Amino acid sequence: MPFAGRDLIVEELTAGSFGGIDIALFSAGAAVSREFAPAAVGAGALVIDNSSAFRMDPGVPLAVPEVNPAVIPGGRGIIANPNCSTIQLVVVLKPLHDRWKIRRVVVSTYQSVTGAGQKAVDQLEGELRNEGGVAMKFPHRIAFNALPQVDVFEEGGSTREELKMLNETRKIMGEPDLNLTATCVRIPATGGHSESVNVEFAMPFELDDVRTLLRDAPGITLQDDPGRSIYPMPVSSDDRDDVFVGRLRRDTTVPNGLNLWVVSDNLRKGAATNAVQIAECWIRHETISSSLIKDRP
Repeated sequence: MPFAGRDLIVEELTAGSFGGIDIALFSAGAAVSREFAPAAVGAGALVIDNSSAFRMDPGVPLAVPEVNPAVIPGGRGIIANPNCSTIQLVVVLKPLHDRWKIRRVVVSTYQSVTGAGQKAVDQLEGELRNEGGVAMKFPHRIAFNALPQVDVFEEGGSTREELKMLNETRKIMGEPDLNLTATCVRIPATGGHSESVNVEFAMPFELDDVRTLLRDAPGITLQDDPGRSIYPMPVSSDDRDDVFVGRLRRDTTVPNGLNLWVVSDNLRKGAATNAVQIAECWIRHETISSSLIKDRP
């Protein structure tokens, strides 16, 4: 396979493929991860897994480097990469929670078709061209539409994606009782995921302090000048690594309420970038640990 000016050899994946591998990046679905990740760990590799296979396993860290970097050196040789919608949410919630203590979160997502893979993109593009016989990734047309079903429905009426946002956020932030409710919607965008986030804090806050906090937080770009039509959008987050935040305003219907608009490229920070950042964090820890061992008398 030609890549970056040279040819790469692509080999069949087997349980014996991991000899001499330091870091194995898995992104081929939960079934493949469950089958082959243990073999990679057994061969001495660190597995960074982008599927849902191990995210809620209590023995596997679920990591977002800006939020919980301390868990990255731990685990049993597997580190799980969270769901894309969860990642951009917790990057914003963590500094706010540390400062004002979050009581409740209500989030509604507007998710790009790229989160559902190439077949979803092909469906949207085929419908926009008015092609007949378009292969359907979604149960309904997606062009000029919005689907309040990003994943399969579970008992109780929530989709799996909505439950992921609840359970993964609790695990990443170390808050097992965090009150969070989500509604996830697929829209005909290709640049990234957007989220309308409503937060209720335990303590009073000033909007200027929120802006300063988010402006200085790692991994966040503040775009909050609505008078000049400056706010995060999927088209401007496309192919960028940061999480973008704007439309900051008080929610006057509850004590200490805050509204935010959060956008991020779901294929970058929501997947690939976060996995690479986990690897970089792990490498730094291993390098420091090796240096300390060498320096011992």
